[in-house]
Amino acid sequence: MASISLPPKPTRDSVTTIAADGSRVFLHPASVNGRFARARTWSAYALIALYVALPWIPINGAPAVFLDVAGRRFHLFGATLAFQDAWLLFFVITGLAFSLFYVTALLGRVWCGWACPQTVFLEHVFRRVEALLEGDAVARRALDQSPWSVQKVGRRLLKHGLFFLISAGVAHLFLSYFVSLPQLWAMMHEAPGEHWSAFLFVFIASGILYFNFSWFREQLCIVICPYGRLQSALIDDHSLVIAYDAARGEPRGKMGTPDAGACIDCRRCVQVCPTGIDIRQGLQIECVACTACIDACDEMMDKVGRERGLIRYTSQVALAGNRTRWIRPRTVLYSVLLCAGIAVAAWALSTVRPAAMSVTRMIGAPFFLDAESVRNQFMVRIVNKQGVPVVFEIEVDDVPRGVTRTGFEQPVEVPALGEIVQPLVLRQSRSDYHGQFHVDIEIRDQRRTFELKRRVEFVGPEADLLHAEDARASGKSDEGGKP
Repeated sequence: MASISLPPKPTRDSVTTIAADGSRVFLHPASVNGRFARARTWSAYALIALYVALPWIPINGAPAVFLDVAGRRFHLFGATLAFQDAWLLFFVITGLAFSLFYVTALLGRVWCGWACPQTVFLEHVFRRVEALLEGDAVARRALDQSPWSVQKVGRRLLKHGLFFLISAGVAHLFLSYFVSLPQLWAMMHEAPGEHWSAFLFVFIASGILYFNFSWFREQLCIVICPYGRLQSALIDDHSLVIAYDAARGEPRGKMGTPDAGACIDCRRCVQVCPTGIDIRQGLQIECVACTACIDACDEMMDKVGRERGLIRYTSQVALAGNRTRWIRPRTVLYSVLLCAGIAVAAWALSTVRPAAMSVTRMIGAPFFLDAESVRNQFMVRIVNKQGVPVVFEIEVDDVPRGVTRTGFEQPVEVPALGEIVQPLVLRQSRSDYHGQFHVDIEIRDQRRTFELKRRVEFVGPEADLLHAEDARASGKSDEGGKP
Protein backbone atom coordinates (compact mmCIF):
# COMPACT_ATOMS: atom_id res chain seq x y z
CA MET A 1 0.00 0.00 0.00
CA ALA A 2 1.41 3.40 -1.00
CA SER A 3 2.28 5.70 1.88
CA ILE A 4 0.38 8.92 2.33
CA SER A 5 2.48 12.04 2.75
CA LEU A 6 1.48 14.35 5.57
CA PRO A 7 1.70 18.13 5.59
CA PRO A 8 5.12 19.42 6.62
CA LYS A 9 5.66 20.03 10.30
CA PRO A 10 5.07 23.73 10.91
CA THR A 11 7.89 25.83 12.29
CA ARG A 12 7.74 29.22 13.93
CA ASP A 13 9.17 31.02 10.89
CA SER A 14 7.11 29.22 8.22
CA VAL A 15 3.67 29.73 6.68
CA THR A 16 1.73 26.58 7.39
CA THR A 17 0.09 26.29 3.98
CA ILE A 18 3.22 26.89 1.88
CA ALA A 19 5.65 24.04 1.29
CA ALA A 20 9.44 24.48 1.19
CA ASP A 21 9.35 24.62 -2.62
CA GLY A 22 6.71 27.39 -2.57
CA SER A 23 3.78 25.17 -3.58
CA ARG A 24 0.40 25.26 -1.85
CA VAL A 25 -0.22 22.77 0.93
CA PHE A 26 -3.88 21.78 0.89
CA LEU A 27 -5.10 21.15 4.40
CA HIS A 28 -7.50 18.43 5.44
CA PRO A 29 -8.06 19.01 9.17
CA ALA A 30 -9.19 15.99 11.12
CA SER A 31 -12.57 16.02 12.80
CA VAL A 32 -12.76 16.35 16.55
CA ASN A 33 -15.40 15.85 19.21
CA GLY A 34 -15.67 17.72 22.45
CA ARG A 35 -17.55 20.33 24.42
CA PHE A 36 -16.33 23.24 22.31
CA ALA A 37 -16.93 21.39 19.04
CA ARG A 38 -20.53 20.69 20.03
CA ALA A 39 -21.09 24.26 21.15
CA ARG A 40 -19.62 25.64 17.92
CA THR A 41 -21.77 23.30 15.85
CA TRP A 42 -24.98 24.42 17.54
CA SER A 43 -23.90 28.06 17.32
CA ALA A 44 -23.05 27.75 13.62
CA TYR A 45 -26.33 26.12 12.67
CA ALA A 46 -28.23 28.71 14.70
CA LEU A 47 -26.45 31.49 12.77
CA ILE A 48 -27.15 29.78 9.44
CA ALA A 49 -30.81 29.36 10.39
CA LEU A 50 -30.97 33.05 11.31
CA TYR A 51 -29.40 34.03 7.98
CA VAL A 52 -31.89 31.89 6.08
CA ALA A 53 -34.91 32.97 8.14
CA LEU A 54 -34.52 36.76 8.24
CA PRO A 55 -35.90 37.38 4.70
CA TRP A 56 -38.90 35.14 5.54
CA ILE A 57 -39.92 36.70 8.86
CA PRO A 58 -42.48 39.52 8.33
CA ILE A 59 -42.42 42.41 10.81
CA ASN A 60 -44.77 45.35 10.26
CA GLY A 61 -45.49 44.28 6.69
CA ALA A 62 -41.85 43.87 5.59
CA PRO A 63 -39.13 41.22 6.02
CA ALA A 64 -37.15 41.44 9.24
CA VAL A 65 -34.14 42.69 7.26
CA PHE A 66 -34.86 44.17 3.83
CA LEU A 67 -32.49 46.70 2.32
CA ASP A 68 -34.76 47.91 -0.47
CA VAL A 69 -32.26 49.95 -2.46
CA ALA A 70 -34.57 50.34 -5.47
CA GLY A 71 -37.39 51.66 -3.30
CA ARG A 72 -34.99 53.63 -1.09
CA ARG A 73 -36.25 51.92 2.06
CA PHE A 74 -34.32 50.09 4.76
CA HIS A 75 -36.39 47.74 6.92
CA LEU A 76 -34.59 46.61 10.07
CA PHE A 77 -36.56 44.48 12.54
CA GLY A 78 -39.77 46.47 12.24
CA ALA A 79 -38.19 49.91 11.84
CA THR A 80 -38.33 51.49 8.41
CA LEU A 81 -35.75 54.04 7.39
CA ALA A 82 -36.20 56.19 4.31
CA PHE A 83 -33.28 57.12 2.11
CA GLN A 84 -33.02 60.39 4.05
CA ASP A 85 -32.42 58.31 7.20
CA ALA A 86 -29.56 56.31 5.66
CA TRP A 87 -27.09 58.28 7.77
CA LEU A 88 -28.34 56.27 10.76
CA LEU A 89 -26.72 53.18 9.23
CA PHE A 90 -23.43 54.82 10.18
CA PHE A 91 -24.21 53.99 13.80
CA VAL A 92 -25.06 50.39 12.91
CA ILE A 93 -21.88 49.79 10.92
CA THR A 94 -19.48 51.60 13.23
CA GLY A 95 -21.22 50.13 16.28
CA LEU A 96 -20.74 46.59 15.01
CA ALA A 97 -17.09 47.29 14.16
CA PHE A 98 -16.35 48.85 17.54
CA SER A 99 -18.19 46.06 19.36
CA LEU A 100 -15.96 43.58 17.53
CA PHE A 101 -12.87 45.47 18.71
CA TYR A 102 -14.22 45.57 22.25
CA VAL A 103 -14.93 41.84 22.33
CA THR A 104 -11.49 41.14 20.87
CA ALA A 105 -9.80 43.08 23.67
CA LEU A 106 -11.57 40.81 26.15
CA LEU A 107 -11.86 37.44 24.40
CA GLY A 108 -9.39 37.51 21.51
CA ARG A 109 -10.49 36.23 18.10
CA VAL A 110 -13.70 34.66 19.36
CA TRP A 111 -15.52 36.21 16.37
CA CYS A 112 -13.34 34.32 13.86
CA GLY A 113 -13.81 30.94 15.44
CA TRP A 114 -17.46 31.17 16.38
CA ALA A 115 -19.38 33.64 14.22
CA CYS A 116 -17.45 34.67 11.09
CA PRO A 117 -19.40 33.57 7.96
CA GLN A 118 -16.17 32.24 6.46
CA THR A 119 -15.66 29.84 9.37
CA VAL A 120 -19.34 29.00 9.79
CA PHE A 121 -19.95 27.99 6.18
CA LEU A 122 -16.53 26.42 5.54
CA GLU A 123 -16.32 24.27 8.65
CA HIS A 124 -19.99 23.42 9.14
CA VAL A 125 -21.28 23.16 5.57
CA PHE A 126 -18.61 22.68 2.91
CA ARG A 127 -16.20 20.53 4.92
CA ARG A 128 -19.15 18.43 6.13
CA VAL A 129 -20.17 17.79 2.52
CA GLU A 130 -16.56 16.96 1.65
CA ALA A 131 -16.24 14.52 4.54
CA LEU A 132 -19.53 12.87 3.60
CA LEU A 133 -18.40 12.25 0.02
CA GLU A 134 -14.66 11.63 0.43
CA GLY A 135 -14.26 10.36 3.99
CA ASP A 136 -12.16 11.56 6.91
CA ALA A 137 -8.93 13.57 6.73
CA VAL A 138 -6.75 10.50 6.03
CA ALA A 139 -9.06 9.32 3.24
CA ARG A 140 -9.16 12.79 1.69
CA ARG A 141 -5.38 13.07 1.65
CA ALA A 142 -5.18 9.60 0.11
CA LEU A 143 -7.66 10.60 -2.58
CA ASP A 144 -5.65 13.75 -3.34
CA GLN A 145 -2.49 11.71 -3.88
CA SER A 146 -4.09 8.84 -5.79
CA PRO A 147 -4.00 8.71 -9.62
CA TRP A 148 -7.03 9.88 -11.52
CA SER A 149 -9.67 7.21 -12.02
CA VAL A 150 -13.35 7.00 -12.84
CA GLN A 151 -14.20 6.83 -9.14
CA LYS A 152 -12.03 9.85 -8.29
CA VAL A 153 -13.45 11.90 -11.16
CA GLY A 154 -16.99 10.98 -10.15
CA ARG A 155 -16.45 11.97 -6.52
CA ARG A 156 -14.81 15.25 -7.45
CA LEU A 157 -17.54 16.17 -9.94
CA LEU A 158 -20.25 15.41 -7.40
CA LYS A 159 -18.44 17.34 -4.67
CA HIS A 160 -17.79 20.43 -6.77
CA GLY A 161 -21.29 20.31 -8.22
CA LEU A 162 -22.73 20.40 -4.72
CA PHE A 163 -20.27 23.13 -3.76
CA PHE A 164 -21.47 25.31 -6.62
CA LEU A 165 -25.15 24.65 -5.86
CA ILE A 166 -24.63 25.63 -2.22
CA SER A 167 -22.69 28.73 -3.28
CA ALA A 168 -25.49 29.70 -5.67
CA GLY A 169 -28.04 29.20 -2.90
CA VAL A 170 -26.10 31.44 -0.54
CA ALA A 171 -25.75 34.10 -3.27
CA HIS A 172 -29.48 33.99 -4.09
CA LEU A 173 -30.37 34.30 -0.43
CA PHE A 174 -28.02 37.26 -0.05
CA LEU A 175 -29.72 38.95 -3.01
CA SER A 176 -33.12 38.45 -1.34
CA TYR A 177 -32.01 40.86 1.39
CA PHE A 178 -32.07 43.58 -1.29
CA VAL A 179 -34.98 42.59 -3.56
CA SER A 180 -37.22 40.50 -1.21
CA LEU A 181 -38.00 36.81 -1.65
CA PRO A 182 -41.19 37.24 -3.74
CA GLN A 183 -39.33 39.49 -6.17
CA LEU A 184 -36.40 37.09 -6.29
CA TRP A 185 -38.74 34.18 -7.02
CA ALA A 186 -40.36 36.18 -9.82
CA MET A 187 -36.92 36.98 -11.29
CA MET A 188 -35.96 33.32 -11.25
CA HIS A 189 -39.00 32.47 -13.38
CA GLU A 190 -38.09 34.98 -16.08
CA ALA A 191 -35.32 35.09 -18.65
CA PRO A 192 -31.93 36.30 -17.37
CA GLY A 193 -32.06 39.22 -19.81
CA GLU A 194 -35.12 40.62 -18.05
CA HIS A 195 -33.07 41.23 -14.92
CA TRP A 196 -29.54 41.10 -16.26
CA SER A 197 -27.97 43.09 -13.41
CA ALA A 198 -29.37 40.76 -10.74
CA PHE A 199 -28.43 37.71 -12.83
CA LEU A 200 -24.88 39.02 -13.27
CA PHE A 201 -24.58 39.70 -9.54
CA VAL A 202 -25.70 36.19 -8.59
CA PHE A 203 -23.45 34.61 -11.23
CA ILE A 204 -20.36 36.51 -10.05
CA ALA A 205 -21.17 36.07 -6.35
CA SER A 206 -21.72 32.34 -6.81
CA GLY A 207 -18.38 32.05 -8.62
CA ILE A 208 -16.54 33.93 -5.89
CA LEU A 209 -18.13 31.86 -3.13
CA TYR A 210 -17.41 28.62 -4.96
CA PHE A 211 -13.78 29.59 -5.53
CA ASN A 212 -13.37 30.59 -1.90
CA PHE A 213 -14.96 27.55 -0.27
CA SER A 214 -13.68 24.94 -2.70
CA TRP A 215 -10.09 26.11 -3.17
CA PHE A 216 -9.02 29.33 -1.43
CA ARG A 217 -10.41 28.41 1.99
CA GLU A 218 -8.08 29.23 4.90
CA GLN A 219 -6.05 31.55 2.65
CA LEU A 220 -8.79 34.14 3.06
CA CYS A 221 -8.08 34.26 6.80
CA ILE A 222 -4.31 34.11 6.43
CA VAL A 223 -3.69 36.32 3.40
CA ILE A 224 -6.64 38.66 2.83
CA CYS A 225 -8.56 39.26 6.05
CA PRO A 226 -7.03 42.23 7.93
CA TYR A 227 -8.62 41.28 11.24
CA GLY A 228 -5.86 38.84 12.18
CA ARG A 229 -3.25 41.52 11.65
CA LEU A 230 -5.17 43.87 13.93
CA GLN A 231 -4.83 41.38 16.78
CA SER A 232 -1.53 42.82 17.95
CA ALA A 233 -3.15 46.23 18.37
CA LEU A 234 -6.43 45.03 19.86
CA ILE A 235 -5.31 42.50 22.45
CA ASP A 236 -2.82 42.59 25.32
CA ASP A 237 -1.41 40.10 27.81
CA HIS A 238 -4.69 40.09 29.77
CA SER A 239 -6.89 39.18 26.78
CA LEU A 240 -8.40 35.70 26.81
CA VAL A 241 -6.84 33.63 24.01
CA ILE A 242 -6.23 29.99 23.16
CA ALA A 243 -2.80 29.13 24.51
CA TYR A 244 -0.53 26.18 25.24
CA ASP A 245 0.75 25.84 28.81
CA ALA A 246 4.45 25.41 28.07
CA ALA A 247 5.38 25.35 31.76
CA ARG A 248 3.31 22.22 32.19
CA GLY A 249 3.82 20.62 28.77
CA GLU A 250 7.57 21.02 28.21
CA PRO A 251 9.78 19.21 27.60
CA ARG A 252 7.67 17.10 25.30
CA GLY A 253 8.02 13.37 25.31
CA LYS A 254 6.20 10.14 24.63
CA MET A 255 4.59 8.21 27.42
CA GLY A 256 7.24 6.83 29.76
CA THR A 257 9.94 9.32 28.74
CA PRO A 258 11.85 10.33 31.91
CA ASP A 259 11.44 13.97 33.02
CA ALA A 260 9.00 14.69 30.15
CA GLY A 261 6.22 17.21 30.53
CA ALA A 262 2.51 16.63 30.05
CA CYS A 263 2.65 17.00 26.24
CA ILE A 264 3.11 13.59 24.60
CA ASP A 265 3.90 15.23 21.22
CA CYS A 266 1.09 13.41 19.45
CA ARG A 267 0.54 16.41 17.13
CA ARG A 268 -3.19 15.86 17.37
CA CYS A 269 -3.60 19.63 17.92
CA VAL A 270 -1.88 20.27 14.59
CA GLN A 271 -3.93 17.67 12.73
CA VAL A 272 -7.27 19.26 13.70
CA CYS A 273 -6.23 22.89 13.11
CA PRO A 274 -8.06 24.40 10.09
CA THR A 275 -5.05 26.63 9.33
CA GLY A 276 -2.43 23.96 10.05
CA ILE A 277 -0.52 25.77 12.80
CA ASP A 278 1.12 24.32 15.89
CA ILE A 279 -0.43 26.15 18.84
CA ARG A 280 2.50 24.99 20.98
CA GLN A 281 4.64 27.61 19.24
CA GLY A 282 2.58 30.38 20.81
CA LEU A 283 -0.16 32.74 19.62
CA GLN A 284 0.07 33.18 15.85
CA ILE A 285 -1.59 35.34 13.23
CA GLU A 286 -3.08 32.24 11.57
CA CYS A 287 -4.96 31.14 14.69
CA VAL A 288 -8.71 31.73 14.26
CA ALA A 289 -9.58 30.66 17.83
CA CYS A 290 -11.74 27.77 16.67
CA THR A 291 -10.99 25.74 19.87
CA ALA A 292 -10.42 22.52 17.86
CA CYS A 293 -6.97 22.11 19.45
CA ILE A 294 -8.48 22.39 22.94
CA ASP A 295 -10.90 19.53 22.30
CA ALA A 296 -8.20 17.45 20.61
CA CYS A 297 -5.74 17.92 23.47
CA ASP A 298 -8.36 17.25 26.14
CA GLU A 299 -9.30 14.06 24.32
CA MET A 300 -5.68 12.87 24.34
CA MET A 301 -5.21 13.84 27.98
CA ASP A 302 -8.27 11.75 28.87
CA LYS A 303 -6.80 8.77 27.02
CA VAL A 304 -3.48 8.93 28.84
CA GLY A 305 -5.02 9.75 32.20
CA ARG A 306 -3.63 13.27 32.57
CA GLU A 307 -5.32 16.48 33.60
CA ARG A 308 -7.13 18.49 30.94
CA GLY A 309 -6.27 22.08 30.12
CA LEU A 310 -2.80 21.74 28.59
CA ILE A 311 -4.29 23.86 25.78
CA ARG A 312 -7.03 26.12 27.05
CA TYR A 313 -8.68 29.51 27.04
CA THR A 314 -6.44 31.70 29.19
CA SER A 315 -4.35 34.86 29.13
CA GLN A 316 -0.62 35.32 28.84
CA VAL A 317 -0.39 36.71 32.38
CA ALA A 318 -2.35 33.72 33.73
CA LEU A 319 0.12 31.36 32.05
CA ALA A 320 2.88 33.22 33.89
CA GLY A 321 1.10 32.58 37.19
CA ASN A 322 -0.44 36.01 37.66
CA ARG A 323 -4.06 37.15 37.84
CA THR A 324 -5.93 38.26 34.73
CA ARG A 325 -7.25 41.80 35.05
CA TRP A 326 -10.51 42.39 33.24
CA ILE A 327 -10.69 46.04 34.31
CA ARG A 328 -7.72 47.83 32.81
CA PRO A 329 -7.16 51.11 30.91
CA ARG A 330 -7.92 49.55 27.53
CA THR A 331 -11.24 48.02 28.58
CA VAL A 332 -12.26 51.10 30.58
CA LEU A 333 -11.65 53.35 27.56
CA TYR A 334 -13.50 50.96 25.26
CA SER A 335 -16.42 50.78 27.72
CA VAL A 336 -16.69 54.57 27.89
CA LEU A 337 -16.57 54.90 24.11
CA LEU A 338 -19.10 52.09 23.68
CA CYS A 339 -21.53 53.70 26.12
CA ALA A 340 -21.10 57.07 24.42
CA GLY A 341 -21.77 55.49 21.05
CA ILE A 342 -24.90 53.75 22.34
CA ALA A 343 -26.18 57.02 23.82
CA VAL A 344 -25.64 58.95 20.58
CA ALA A 345 -27.20 56.15 18.53
CA ALA A 346 -30.24 56.07 20.84
CA TRP A 347 -30.67 59.82 20.45
CA ALA A 348 -30.32 59.55 16.67
CA LEU A 349 -32.90 56.77 16.48
CA SER A 350 -35.29 58.82 18.61
CA THR A 351 -35.34 61.45 15.86
CA VAL A 352 -36.73 59.00 13.31
CA ARG A 353 -40.33 59.70 12.36
CA PRO A 354 -42.90 57.39 10.69
CA ALA A 355 -42.78 59.59 7.60
CA ALA A 356 -40.26 61.69 5.71
CA MET A 357 -40.66 64.87 3.72
CA SER A 358 -38.45 66.77 1.32
CA VAL A 359 -39.10 70.08 -0.46
CA THR A 360 -37.07 70.99 -3.53
CA ARG A 361 -37.32 73.86 -5.94
CA MET A 362 -38.51 72.91 -9.40
CA ILE A 363 -35.90 72.75 -12.12
CA GLY A 364 -35.69 75.97 -14.10
CA ALA A 365 -35.83 79.60 -13.08
CA PRO A 366 -35.78 80.20 -9.30
CA PHE A 367 -38.86 82.46 -9.59
CA PHE A 368 -41.36 83.70 -12.18
CA LEU A 369 -42.89 87.11 -12.70
CA ASP A 370 -46.20 87.90 -14.31
CA ALA A 371 -48.35 91.03 -14.42
CA GLU A 372 -49.83 90.46 -10.99
CA SER A 373 -47.51 88.28 -8.84
CA VAL A 374 -44.14 86.75 -8.02
CA ARG A 375 -44.28 82.94 -8.17
CA ASN A 376 -42.09 80.21 -6.65
CA GLN A 377 -42.59 76.55 -7.57
CA PHE A 378 -41.63 73.57 -5.38
CA MET A 379 -41.93 69.82 -5.46
CA VAL A 380 -43.01 68.20 -2.17
CA ARG A 381 -42.16 64.55 -1.61
CA ILE A 382 -43.89 62.68 1.23
CA VAL A 383 -42.72 59.18 2.17
CA ASN A 384 -44.91 56.95 4.32
CA LYS A 385 -42.74 54.51 6.29
CA GLN A 386 -45.67 52.73 7.91
CA GLY A 387 -47.29 49.51 6.79
CA VAL A 388 -50.75 51.13 6.49
CA PRO A 389 -52.03 54.06 4.38
CA VAL A 390 -51.77 57.43 6.12
CA VAL A 391 -53.63 60.68 5.38
CA PHE A 392 -51.47 63.79 5.66
CA GLU A 393 -52.47 67.43 6.02
CA ILE A 394 -50.17 70.10 4.62
CA GLU A 395 -49.94 73.64 5.96
CA VAL A 396 -47.82 76.63 4.94
CA ASP A 397 -46.99 78.69 8.01
CA ASP A 398 -45.27 81.98 8.79
CA VAL A 399 -46.24 83.60 5.50
CA PRO A 400 -46.48 87.37 4.94
CA ARG A 401 -49.53 89.16 3.60
CA GLY A 402 -50.61 88.46 0.06
CA VAL A 403 -49.18 84.91 -0.21
CA THR A 404 -51.43 82.24 -1.68
CA ARG A 405 -50.73 78.64 -2.54
CA THR A 406 -51.78 76.18 -5.21
CA GLY A 407 -51.50 72.47 -4.45
CA PHE A 408 -52.17 70.36 -1.36
CA GLU A 409 -55.35 72.29 -0.57
CA GLN A 410 -56.92 69.03 0.59
CA PRO A 411 -55.43 66.22 2.72
CA VAL A 412 -53.61 63.57 0.71
CA GLU A 413 -53.41 59.84 1.31
CA VAL A 414 -50.06 58.10 0.93
CA PRO A 415 -50.21 54.30 0.52
CA ALA A 416 -48.46 51.92 2.88
CA LEU A 417 -44.69 52.10 2.42
CA GLY A 418 -45.33 54.40 -0.51
CA GLU A 419 -44.67 57.98 -1.48
CA ILE A 420 -46.17 60.85 -3.43
CA VAL A 421 -44.52 63.78 -5.20
CA GLN A 422 -46.71 66.78 -6.01
CA PRO A 423 -46.11 70.43 -6.90
CA LEU A 424 -46.69 73.29 -4.49
CA VAL A 425 -46.85 76.81 -5.96
CA LEU A 426 -46.58 79.91 -3.77
CA ARG A 427 -47.59 83.33 -5.11
CA GLN A 428 -47.35 86.82 -3.71
CA SER A 429 -48.86 89.89 -5.30
CA ARG A 430 -46.35 92.37 -6.70
CA SER A 431 -47.67 95.13 -4.48
CA ASP A 432 -47.18 93.03 -1.30
CA TYR A 433 -43.74 91.76 -2.25
CA HIS A 434 -40.99 93.38 -0.17
CA GLY A 435 -38.06 91.02 -0.79
CA GLN A 436 -37.09 87.46 -0.09
CA PHE A 437 -38.50 85.67 2.96
CA HIS A 438 -38.82 82.20 4.51
CA VAL A 439 -41.90 80.07 4.92
CA ASP A 440 -42.45 76.81 6.83
CA ILE A 441 -44.08 73.88 5.04
CA GLU A 442 -45.51 71.50 7.62
CA ILE A 443 -47.17 68.10 7.31
CA ARG A 444 -48.94 66.07 9.99
CA ASP A 445 -51.06 62.97 10.06
CA GLN A 446 -54.75 63.38 10.76
CA ARG A 447 -54.39 61.78 14.19
CA ARG A 448 -51.82 64.45 15.15
CA THR A 449 -49.30 61.85 16.34
CA PHE A 450 -46.35 63.57 14.67
CA GLU A 451 -45.47 66.47 12.40
CA LEU A 452 -42.63 67.35 10.05
CA LYS A 453 -41.51 70.80 9.05
CA ARG A 454 -39.25 72.12 6.33
CA ARG A 455 -38.24 75.75 5.86
CA VAL A 456 -37.87 77.07 2.32
CA GLU A 457 -36.94 80.46 0.91
CA PHE A 458 -39.28 82.46 -1.27
CA VAL A 459 -37.05 84.29 -3.74
CA GLY A 460 -37.70 87.05 -6.23
CA PRO A 461 -36.26 90.20 -7.76
CA GLU A 462 -35.06 93.24 -5.83
CA ALA A 463 -38.19 94.74 -4.30
CA ASP A 464 -37.18 98.37 -4.96
CA LEU A 465 -36.50 97.68 -8.62
CA LEU A 466 -39.77 95.77 -8.97
CA HIS A 467 -41.83 98.56 -7.40
CA ALA A 468 -40.00 101.21 -9.46
CA GLU A 469 -40.81 99.25 -12.56
CA ASP A 470 -44.45 98.97 -11.50
CA ALA A 471 -44.55 102.72 -10.82
CA ARG A 472 -43.16 103.52 -14.25
CA ALA A 473 -45.59 101.12 -15.86
CA SER A 474 -48.47 102.76 -13.94
CA GLY A 475 -47.32 106.25 -14.99
CA LYS A 476 -47.13 105.30 -18.61
CA SER A 477 -50.58 103.75 -18.35
CA ASP A 478 -51.97 106.98 -16.88
CA GLU A 479 -50.37 109.09 -19.61
CA GLY A 480 -51.67 106.78 -22.25
CA GLY A 481 -55.17 107.12 -20.80
CA LYS A 482 -55.32 110.98 -20.95
CA PRO A 483 -57.61 112.50 -23.64
